[in-house]
Amino acid sequence: MLRYSRFITQLLLIIAIGSTGAFAQSDGDLSKEELAKINRELDNPLAKRWSLVFQENLTINQGDLIDNGVVSHTVFFQPALPIPFGRNKVFTARPVFPLVTQPDFSADATGGKKVIGFGDIQMAALFGPGNARGWVWGAGATFAFPTATNLNLGKGKYQAGPALMLFHLGETWNKGVFIQHWWSFAGDESRADVSVTDFQYIIRRSFGTASFGMGPTIRIDWTKDLKDGLTIPIGLGYTKTVRMGNTPVKMRIEPQYSVIRPDDYASVWNLRIQIAPVIKSPFLD
Repeated sequence: MLRYSRFITQLLLIIAIGSTGAFAQSDGDLSKEELAKINRELDNPLAKRWSLVFQENLTINQGDLIDNGVVSHTVFFQPALPIPFGRNKVFTARPVFPLVTQPDFSADATGGKKVIGFGDIQMAALFGPGNARGWVWGAGATFAFPTATNLNLGKGKYQAGPALMLFHLGETWNKGVFIQHWWSFAGDESRADVSVTDFQYIIRRSFGTASFGMGPTIRIDWTKDLKDGLTIPIGLGYTKTVRMGNTPVKMRIEPQYSVIRPDDYASVWNLRIQIAPVIKSPFLD
């Protein structure tokens, strides 16, 4: 797994840096203070800076449906391109494009065979103040679209619901929550209805250009009993913002463990690797 994780990290870094060649910052030599500021600000989903987030989730799944742990992984591409307007207000629509590798239980009940393809695209649209410090909030809507290329990789439903966030950004600590809920309202009638809440909690301690902390996502599937529909992970990760050429790049690695999870099939361990180059926003000086 470590060899695989190093390969994924190198691949994400190559893709991320290569994709920013035409959008590199023109700030020259960024100081440690400026990199530390970027490191703190990008914890805020409504940060005014533009970034391209590449994230790998490498997951070990266990449960009653399988004899041994089954590995799955998902690569996310999430561009964050906020648009400031009015008096310190920001609007952002953050799409998430997933490339998924999952067990194909229809072909092999043990999960030994895998299916690879694109998953359902999600998008959160948020509006709120663009403060870089203190209390920040955001409200809007979140959507999911049935774009999966295989039945095992998506829900087959159009989904929508509210999205809310509340953060406190400090010199030392960043704390906050980001909540999304999806209800299905259209799509394949043969597929199960969707009613799911994601509750991401973030606690990070800054040390200049680096930080330690966690940002796992609690998931509640309201279509199931609580013991089968609740997943609560904890984690501890390391984040570092560096300069590569003229481009600030925020990198993070965070192992997570699900202390509460469904019995039938669920994530036990998840390794999150994230690389986020900061690109130049035309709305910032």
